[in-house]
Amino acid sequence: MNDGKDWYAWHSPYTDTGSPLAQRLGLVQQHIAEWLDGRPGEPLSVVSMCAGQGHDVLTVLSSRRDARRVSATLIEYDPRNVAVARARVVAEDLCKVTVMQADAGDLASYSNAVPADLVIMAGVLGNIGNADARATIHALPRLCAADATVIWTRTRRAPDLTPTIRTWFADAGFTEKAFTAPAGVLFSVGVHRFTGAPLPLAATGRIFRFLQ
Repeated sequence: MNDGKDWYAWHSPYTDTGSPLAQRLGLVQQHIAEWLDGRPGEPLSVVSMCAGQGHDVLTVLSSRRDARRVSATLIEYDPRNVAVARARVVAEDLCKVTVMQADAGDLASYSNAVPADLVIMAGVLGNIGNADARATIHALPRLCAADATVIWTRTRRAPDLTPTIRTWFADAGFTEKAFTAPAGVLFSVGVHRFTGAPLPLAATGRIFRFLQ
């Protein structure tokens, strides 16, 4: 993990509801809620990579009466973001949410959290190199349960890698359920369903490093 960017300050645009970051967050939250609605009554597990302050997962769960059927693990490296997320978990009594201070690029960080029914990669693929993006997508069968869903984001800033990313998901055993690329902004949000066979998690190994 590279410490060059202030990932705590990075969250500031969320307070501006008109910002692209806030718009992207709203779309991710919508997909999380729709996924939960599509699997009613089931006990479910969620893993969020580089979860930041957990605005996506925690906001959705705090609004739902069925939140306690969801066991969620948020993996975040920055201790300030971890503290914010943990405080919210306590304040909103989200007793089945764990916030880990760990490196999401290290497979060992997932040892107690997978296989997951939902993997969230918001803000990950746009901050790692192309080779690491491919490696991360191809590692997802080691993180996903059967019939899992992955929600991901990526900028479409030139050169736009999203067409290639969508191909990598297909190669890794995923079927695309949604891809949203709003006009006037550069972000995109994808949703893929895992239709392949889950693989065992390797005890060690690195799938990505942040560029900034």
